[in-house]
Amino acid sequence: MTGDKAARTAPVFTGRRWFFPSALLHALDPDTARSGRRPRRTARDWAVDFACFLLAVLVGLAGAETLRDDPDIPHALAVADQVLGALSCAAVWLRRRWPFALAAAMIPVGFVSEASGGVAVISLFTLAVHRPFRYVAWAGGVHAASVPLYFWWRPDPDLPYLASLILLLVLLAATVGWGMFVRSKRQLMLSLRDRARRAETEARLRAEQAQRLAREAIAREMHDVLAHRLTLLSVHAGALEFRPDAPREDVARAAGVIRESAHEALQDLREIIGVLRAGDFDDAGRPQPTLAALGTLVAESRQAGMRVVLDQRVADPAEVPASVGRTAYRIAQECLTNARKHAPGTEVTVSVAGGPGEGLTVTVRNSAPEGEVPHVPGAGQGLIGLAERATLAGGTLEHGPTSDGGFGVRARLPWG
Repeated sequence: MTGDKAARTAPVFTGRRWFFPSALLHALDPDTARSGRRPRRTARDWAVDFACFLLAVLVGLAGAETLRDDPDIPHALAVADQVLGALSCAAVWLRRRWPFALAAAMIPVGFVSEASGGVAVISLFTLAVHRPFRYVAWAGGVHAASVPLYFWWRPDPDLPYLASLILLLVLLAATVGWGMFVRSKRQLMLSLRDRARRAETEARLRAEQAQRLAREAIAREMHDVLAHRLTLLSVHAGALEFRPDAPREDVARAAGVIRESAHEALQDLREIIGVLRAGDFDDAGRPQPTLAALGTLVAESRQAGMRVVLDQRVADPAEVPASVGRTAYRIAQECLTNARKHAPGTEVTVSVAGGPGEGLTVTVRNSAPEGEVPHVPGAGQGLIGLAERATLAGGTLEHGPTSDGGFGVRARLPWG
């Protein structure tokens, strides 16, 4: 589908059309090439065809003059030769439509008619321009093989046999070589056109892939950031809904957390929209959180009523590379969000350990929830995103149920 689209959208030839051969323009224009219509002659084609016709007529007149001066040739044979020469000159106008048929027909006609010699050479040149080499080799080989017989049958009165033979063979070779050179130039133009189309298609695919990767990265950030904030809002809003008689202090604290979480969610959303408008995902907005911000994330979760235990065994979190620390932070954030949604009220343990050369290990476990937990739509999508994050960072991620009925996530990230 992409190749067809590129062919449909490829620009047609926009130069001076009258200055180029119609066959080349027909091949360069994809619409006319698919239509099956014969290419119409351009001004250049008419000029070249008329020049070829005039050259054939001049050669035919010279041949007729030679026949008239030769007393050994009967008058009837001279008249037949001139008639064949006239018909051959008229056939020059058909050389573009049937190049091989004309070249094949001119082999016997040129052998018996001296007035048709110019048309035979022109037809061989046309065949070399418009058809592959195998056709040219066949027609040119037969022409070359008939040259010795022709001069043996009708020797030139002004030149020796060997000189006439060499001269005509050189003329045939030059004609074929010139025609093949013209064809190679046209084939080069067509190959450059095809390469340009492929380059445009590849550039379009690369641009689409870059856009898709950017959208996926932004979608991951939106999921990781907004899901965390919105689950905090859901937890505290649910507490207010089911505990309308709670003390004023608890209501005020929950309302404060809701207000703060809503403010942070709006701020994160503004940043993401700003990134979309700016077109630069990595450098716009506030600095992305790293491993040093993990304590703040755990504190926010505790304020939301979660029981979170942080076991951080990294001497200096600031020394962790920014990309690795950001990935570790997002993994912990997503795991805490999933624990709030799928295992509310359970204790969650977040462990971070490692060092330079050893790698960084992030482990998040929660115990089995009490009672039946309602199904949450879209379950499992966050874990797919986490696995992709870890893979892009050069690490691995494993997840699954634990022996006590809970759930655990373990990520190993490189720290070189």
